[in-house]
Amino acid sequence: MEENVLPPNSLEGKFFETMYNAFWNHLKEQLSSTPPDFTCALELLKEVKEILLSLLLPRQNRIRNEIEEALDMDLLKQEAEHGALDVPHLSNYVLNLMTLLCAPVRDEAVQKLESITDPVQLLRGIFYVLGLMKMDMVNYTIQSLRPYLQEHSVQYERAKFQELLDKQPDLLDFTTQWLTKAARDLTTPSPSSSPNWEANKSELPSPTMVLYQGYLNLLLWDPDDEEFPETLLMDRIRLQEMESQLQQLTILSSVMLVARSFSGNALFRSPEFVAKLKCIIKALMEECSSGPEDAMLNVSEQVSQEIHQGLRDMGLSALSCESTASLIGQLQNISKKDNCVRIIIDKRIRLFLKCCLVCGMQESLLDFPGGLIFIEGELAELGWKFVSLMHHNQQVFSPYYAEILKNIIPSA
Repeated sequence: MEENVLPPNSLEGKFFETMYNAFWNHLKEQLSSTPPDFTCALELLKEVKEILLSLLLPRQNRIRNEIEEALDMDLLKQEAEHGALDVPHLSNYVLNLMTLLCAPVRDEAVQKLESITDPVQLLRGIFYVLGLMKMDMVNYTIQSLRPYLQEHSVQYERAKFQELLDKQPDLLDFTTQWLTKAARDLTTPSPSSSPNWEANKSELPSPTMVLYQGYLNLLLWDPDDEEFPETLLMDRIRLQEMESQLQQLTILSSVMLVARSFSGNALFRSPEFVAKLKCIIKALMEECSSGPEDAMLNVSEQVSQEIHQGLRDMGLSALSCESTASLIGQLQNISKKDNCVRIIIDKRIRLFLKCCLVCGMQESLLDFPGGLIFIEGELAELGWKFVSLMHHNQQVFSPYYAEILKNIIPSA
């Protein structure tokens, strides 16, 4: 789990900010009134208590009893009724507990709260950091349980699929077609020809390599093709999202390489310039929903302007009118699927993903493909997601794949 940060200028972000400010302003008015109104403060303290208790491990009974005693809600209500509820003192008590319970990564955030003197702002800060601590606890729990969850998930998914297969004996027809095509892709130059493995058994692909080729083929799947392998139906949406990310990274890397070829290495040695240019390209591609052609029209113009400005800021010679026109033309041509730069980048990305499946992520990252340096972070993230999803699928359905591949590959 990660912190959900809303864009500050988004409608949702503005709405939540307005609501939060209204609540904390209301609390301030209540505490500043004569006599003070502790209605909201009591509710907040009750929630703080629940969060603190949820952060404790089962063996931390002493701290649990201490919290129950210090934040005894019945006692606090009596103090509030007599106007004697000491909110700053209770806030400092909570702050000391947070220092004790938080993960090291939150030490700095808790320390910053210690310098806040306004009781309302302190409570607001406490709630924010407690939210982060809850997230830390959830992630710790997930990490601890992950091996057990994965083991039982594999068994559970396989058992459920077997129940469906018992009712529908033809449930693996599309999966068989998918693996047959993968085997054909590895052994025959022509997609339409049939492999003659009996004639040359030295060229037999291993069952694992056939399966991995099948996984890679999923990132080329026609969204209108309904003959999707049954063993991967639950993952189809995620695979479509990965395919979309792959295409975006292909275009992004292609644009960056073409732009560098025109402007020289000096400009692209600047991390700030590269990061800014990537953000601009991504934003323009996401904003344009009418198709890659229109998107690349905007991208080509903006990239040209950024390069012109970047060269001028570094005191380098600007591009000539002829070079600028050529740059814009080549960038716009990237929208075509048969663009030579785009084809090369696409092949390298898919080769990287294949290496991730075969050799593992760590080894693949050590030998990162040339030409993809501008998307190294994004591609590594995509690789982790793809490999994790496919390896889980392999664990669940390996008995079914092995049986199918026995019939496809003579010696499998």
